[in-house]
Amino acid sequence: MRMSTVHLVIITAIVAILSPVAARPVAAEELKPFKDELFSSQTVLDKRDDGAFEIVDYQKQRDLYGRDKVPERRVKSAYVALGVKRQQDDETLMLGGRKLDVTRVGPATGAAFTVIFIHGRGGDRRLGANDFMFGGNFNRLKNLATQNGGTYYSPSVRTFDSEGVADIAALVRYASAQSQGQPVILSCASMGSIICWGIARDAQTVKQLKGMAILGGETDNDFRTSAAFKAKLPVWFTHGSEDPVYAADGQEAFYEGLYKVGYPARFTLFQTGSHGTPVRMTDWRRVLNWILAQN
Repeated sequence: MRMSTVHLVIITAIVAILSPVAARPVAAEELKPFKDELFSSQTVLDKRDDGAFEIVDYQKQRDLYGRDKVPERRVKSAYVALGVKRQQDDETLMLGGRKLDVTRVGPATGAAFTVIFIHGRGGDRRLGANDFMFGGNFNRLKNLATQNGGTYYSPSVRTFDSEGVADIAALVRYASAQSQGQPVILSCASMGSIICWGIARDAQTVKQLKGMAILGGETDNDFRTSAAFKAKLPVWFTHGSEDPVYAADGQEAFYEGLYKVGYPARFTLFQTGSHGTPVRMTDWRRVLNWILAQN
C-alpha cells in the first residue's frame, strides 16, 4: 500500500512536469514584446476615466508616409518579421455544416490563446493576413500570437448578417475546443463590428470568449440586453477622431455609457485619424494584455 502511494505521487509529479506549456492560461502582461519601439511608442495627448479613455497623437505624415515604403501598400522592412509565414496556412473548415475559409497562423491545436480578426465590407481572409499593408500591424499581431504560444485566425466573412454571425460563432467555439478552453479574443473592424455585436447575443459563444476589440466600428444600442453585457465581457474600442464612416462621437458616447456603470471597457481615440487608422495604429500587445488580464 505504501509503494502504491509513492508511485502515485511520482506519476502525478511527472504528469505535471510533462504537461504542455500551452495548456496554461496566459497571465497578465505575459506577452513578450515584439517591435514595441516601433509600434508602442505612441504619444498620449490626454486621458481620463483613470486611464481607461485616452487620446493618442496620430500624424499622417509620420505614421503613414513615414512608415510606409509605398503609402498604404507596403510598409518598410523594419516593421515586419516574415519568418512567421512559415507557420501560416490557408484552410477551409467545415463548421456547423457550412464551409468557412480561414488563414490560420500558429498551431492548429493546443494554443495558449487565440485571436480572431474580422474584416469589414469588401475584405476577406487575405486582409487580416497581409504583412505589408496597415503599417505592418497584422504582421505584428501574427508574431505576438505565435511567439507567445498563441494562434491567429483571419476568416472570410461572406455576409454581415445572422449567417455571418453564426459562421464566426462556430469558429469561436472551434478555436476554444482546439485549445482546450484557453482564451479566445474576437476583434472586429469597421462593418465587421456587426459580427461582434451579433455574437454578443449568443450566450453559449460568449462563455468561450475572453474579450473583444472593436476597431473603427459602429455602436450597438441594444448591447445592454446582450449576454456579453451580463457577463461583463471586456471590450477595448479604438477609433479615429475624423472617421467619416462611423462617427467617433457616437462610439465615444457608447463607451462612456458602459464605463459609468462599471463595465470593463477601454477606449483609444486617435486624434485626426480616419476610418482605417485603428487597423494601422492599434497597439495589439497592450490590447491583448489588458483583455487577458481581466477576470
